[in-house]
Amino acid sequence: MDHIARKSSTIIYAVSSRPGTWLGALAPILLLGVIYAQGIWYMVSQWYRDENYGHAFFVPLISLYLIWAARRRWRSVARAGSWWGFVVVAVGLGLYFVGEFATLYVLLHLSLWIVAMGLLLAAIGWRGMKTIAFPLLYLLVMIPLPDFLQQSLSGRLQLLSSQWGVGFLELVGVTALREGNVIDLGTTQLQVVEACSGLRYLFPLSALALICAYLFDDRMWKRIALFLISIPIAVGLNIFRIGMTGLLVDAYGVEVAEGFFHAFSGWLLFVTGLALLGGAAWVLGRIGAGGRRRSLLDLFGSRPQHARSEPIASGRPSKAWWSSPAYLASVAALIPVLVVSTQLASREEVPPPRLAFTDFPMDVGGWKGRNAVMDQVYLDALRFDDYVLADYRLSSEPPINLYVAYYRSQKKGQSAHSPRTCMPGGGWEIASLRRMEVPGAATVHAPLEVNRTVIKKGDAQQVVWYWFQERGRIVTNEYLVKLYLLWDAITKNRTDGALVRLTAVVQPGESDAQVDGRLAAFVTTMRPILSRYIPN
Repeated sequence: MDHIARKSSTIIYAVSSRPGTWLGALAPILLLGVIYAQGIWYMVSQWYRDENYGHAFFVPLISLYLIWAARRRWRSVARAGSWWGFVVVAVGLGLYFVGEFATLYVLLHLSLWIVAMGLLLAAIGWRGMKTIAFPLLYLLVMIPLPDFLQQSLSGRLQLLSSQWGVGFLELVGVTALREGNVIDLGTTQLQVVEACSGLRYLFPLSALALICAYLFDDRMWKRIALFLISIPIAVGLNIFRIGMTGLLVDAYGVEVAEGFFHAFSGWLLFVTGLALLGGAAWVLGRIGAGGRRRSLLDLFGSRPQHARSEPIASGRPSKAWWSSPAYLASVAALIPVLVVSTQLASREEVPPPRLAFTDFPMDVGGWKGRNAVMDQVYLDALRFDDYVLADYRLSSEPPINLYVAYYRSQKKGQSAHSPRTCMPGGGWEIASLRRMEVPGAATVHAPLEVNRTVIKKGDAQQVVWYWFQERGRIVTNEYLVKLYLLWDAITKNRTDGALVRLTAVVQPGESDAQVDGRLAAFVTTMRPILSRYIPN
C-alpha cells in the first residue's frame, strides 16, 4: 500500500507541476531569444551561406538525441539546483556586453552557450549536468569561427593544399608550377580559392569524429586518437581532390573543374572520409583486444547508457527543477539585461565629421594619382562605407598603390579586413612579415609603425605596408584593434576606423632600402592629408 501511495503522489505531483515546468522552460528561452536575436540570426545565416558550416544545422538535433539517449542516467540522478549556476549566468551576461561593445559575434555566441549552461546548472545542479556533459559541450561545434581566425586558417590550408597538390601532380608525371595558391598547368591555371581550402571537409568530419569518439566504447586514448585521425583524413582528401582536379583538367579541359563534377567529387570524397574514419575505428578496436573481435555496431552501440546510474536517495518525489531559488534568480537576472539590450541595439554612433574619399586629392606634394574602381564582388565582401584606390607616381618613379577602406561603424560582421589573409588569393605568397618604424613619418604624438610585408609570385615581388588607423591611434596588431574597439565603444560610443595599405612593386635591380625609401617618401607626404578623411 505504501508503494502505491508513493507512486500516486508522484503522478499527482508530476501532473500538477506540468504548467510550472512549461513556464519554467519557456520563460528563459523567450528571454534569451530576444536578448540574443541578432547573434542567433547571424549564426544561422552563416550556416546557410557558408558551406563550411552546413553541418551545424544538425548539431542541436544530435545533442538533443544524445540527451534523450542518456535519459535513464539523468532521470535516475537526484537533481538539486546550484548557486554556481547563477555565477555562470553572470559571467555569460558579462561576456554578452563585451561581445556587443567589441562587435564580435563569436563572443555573443559563446555568451549564449555559457548563460544556457548556467541556467541548467542552477536548475539541476552538478550531478545532473555531469550526466549530459558531452551533448552540452558538443553544442560549441555549431559556433562559427570569427572571420579573422577562419580567414587565417583557410589561407594556411589553401597554401598547404596547393603545395601538396602540385606534389601529387608531379608524382603522376604532370608538369605544374605553383605561385601562391595558384597552380599553373601551362595551358590553364587553377586557383585554390577559399572554398577549396578543405574547411568544408575539416569542420564537418571533425564534428562527426567527436560524436564517434564519444560513442566509441573503448579506452580513452583510442577515443582521442579517433578524433585526431579525422584531421589528416580531411586535409589529405582535399589535397587528393585538388591533385585529381588538376590531372583531369590537364587531360580534358577546365570544364571538369566546374559544375556537376566539382560538386559530385566533393560529396564522393566526403563519403570516402566517413569510410576512412570507420576503418580507423575498426583498426583501433582491434588494438589490444586480445583476439576478441568486435563489430563496429558493437563498438558504437551502447556508450550513452554506460555510466552508472545513481538512484534518487528518497522515494518521495524530488523538488521541481524550475522551483530552485538559484534557477529563479538566474532567470530574473535576464530581465534587466533584456531591457539594456534593447537600448544597445538602438544606440547610434556619431563619429566626427570627415571628408569623403571622392574628394581625395590626386596631386599630393608632386605625386600624381590615378583613381581606380573596385569590382562589385569586392565591395560586397569588404562592406566598407567609403574607400579610395589609386596609383600615385612621382615624375618617372615607379607607382605606389594606395588603398584606404573607411568604416563609419565597425559593428559585428563589418570591420577592416587584414591584408595578410587576402594576399594569397591572387597567387601571391607572403615571404616575410614584420613591424617597422617609418623614418621621418613621426608626429608629435608618436612614431608611425607599420606592418611591412614582402609578397612574391614567381619572379614578381611587392612590398606592402599597412596599418589600422583607429580613432587617433595607429595600430598594427589585429587583436589589439578589437580591444580598442571595446574600450572606445564603451568610453566614446565610437567604432569608426580605417585600414591603410600601400603597395610598391620591386623593380629589377631595386634594393629593399630603395623600395622602403620610396614608400616612406610617399607616406610622409600623404599622411597629414589622411586626418581629414579618417577623423581622430
